[in-house]
Amino acid sequence: MPVISPWSATRPTRVPAPGAESDDAMAAGTTVDHLTETYRVHYKSLLGLAALLLDDTASCEDVVQEAFIRVHSARKRVRDPEKTLAYLRQTVVNLSRSALRRRIVGLKLLSKPMPDMASAEEGAYEQLERDELIHAMRGLQRRQREVLVLRYFADMTEAQVADVLGLSLGSVKAYGSRGIAALRVAMEAAS
Repeated sequence: MPVISPWSATRPTRVPAPGAESDDAMAAGTTVDHLTETYRVHYKSLLGLAALLLDDTASCEDVVQEAFIRVHSARKRVRDPEKTLAYLRQTVVNLSRSALRRRIVGLKLLSKPMPDMASAEEGAYEQLERDELIHAMRGLQRRQREVLVLRYFADMTEAQVADVLGLSLGSVKAYGSRGIAALRVAMEAAS
């Protein structure tokens, strides 16, 4: 039972029960060490997830780093350490969507196109663009691409994809089936 100190004006002080573990980090959610290790181990897969949803390496790196920062600041809400990676993936997907929305609004507001500016990461990302699969994925509808990326790249079940995207299981199956069919046609045309 929490005890509130009469001298504390900001936050109530938590007094652990006798015999209870006094590690506040474990009681409050996932630990910083666990979150950092999860980020370190899965950084490349998170970057790949963002790369399949976005179109340049710099934005992908920004999205993945921002996802880590946001999950780090909200780590007390991640009660089950096993779900830390799921929180990071969901945050990457949401931030990628937001980045795409901002770009669309920005493009609508621009009166004339901006000149292309080469960046240091552009050379590395051009190698990814040569891959026929990524090129074909970009030709898919947004929902189809999201379903396929989460289902096959992130190795989620259809139920998990439905939960992440806020869709029904039937919609996930339909988007997945149509996406695979469109992907097959695009890959055959590229060959």
